[in-house]
Amino acid sequence: MIAANEKDIKVINLKSDKYQNVKAKVLISPETGSEENVLRLFEVGEGGYSADHKHDFPHYVYVLEGEGVLHLDGKEHEICEGSFSFIPPNIQHQLVNTTKEGKKLRFLCMVPVEGHIGF
Repeated sequence: MIAANEKDIKVINLKSDKYQNVKAKVLISPETGSEENVLRLFEVGEGGYSADHKHDFPHYVYVLEGEGVLHLDGKEHEICEGSFSFIPPNIQHQLVNTTKEGKKLRFLCMVPVEGHIGF
């Protein structure tokens, strides 16, 4: 069980050639008592993007701030504050920050525990 504020959670810089200018925070996980899902907060800086990938588990995305493009199964979807997406297993996807002037694209992403890798 947890009741906390994201300001108190450690920032993780995702260092991989698959990510550009991406930071994350793990908000809810098995460490906080969740046995099924992990909730992460991503922050993509100007010109940044998440990995262009697919995997055998679903995940859920909710955009908190900023603007960008969600590449989903070969199609582009404009995203902004309030946008959300269900990404089924084995669908190619990537999120790209298209904001200017140093603004960030911030989004929540929930995956099953087995999908929480690379942190």
